[in-house]
Amino acid sequence: MQESTEKLVNEGRMLPLMEEFYTIQGEGYHKGTAAYFVRIGGCDVGCHWCDVKESWNAALHPPTSTRVIVDNAVKYSNVVVVTGGEPLTWDMSELTKGLKSKGAKTHIETSGAYTLTGNWDWICLSPKKVKLPTKEIYSKAHELKCIVYNKSDFDFAEEQASQVSKDCVLYLQPEWSVREKMIPLIVDYVMKNPKWKVSLQTHKYLNIP
Repeated sequence: MQESTEKLVNEGRMLPLMEEFYTIQGEGYHKGTAAYFVRIGGCDVGCHWCDVKESWNAALHPPTSTRVIVDNAVKYSNVVVVTGGEPLTWDMSELTKGLKSKGAKTHIETSGAYTLTGNWDWICLSPKKVKLPTKEIYSKAHELKCIVYNKSDFDFAEEQASQVSKDCVLYLQPEWSVREKMIPLIVDYVMKNPKWKVSLQTHKYLNIP
């Protein structure tokens, strides 16, 4: 990466874009609604069950002008979901500024492991044990989505829920590869602890991106 490009990436005026696509939000609070997804490359959180490991190495994804990303997104939708990878690896200020200048609503899906940058209408916090969220993001999260891979994840979910605001919507979502095993446990847990809701990766059932 040339020095000038590296500087632009560090300032958030370019971002390592992995993919962008218009689809239906499949998870959490906004499931079932149309949205434009922007997937940013780069992540060192390293979840072993990650289903987009090809996003981890930012060097594989070309630095793209943030202005171009914005222009592409608003052609399709006024709701733009920024995901990764871990998008907060990079400064999101320019991206959200550009999107909001075009009247778009800004959503982010993040582990919260890095400093929160950008101006967000909706923050989905999906914390990971291997690299915990920063303290500041808990109070700002609108949605807490905890992935359940094994039984110990229920305890982790409760630890995380104790740190978010009282208005934060709480979700338990089975990791896809073990969904048949974990869904009955999640259903039972939510029925006993109704502050939680069940989230499913409905886009996978619908066979869409």
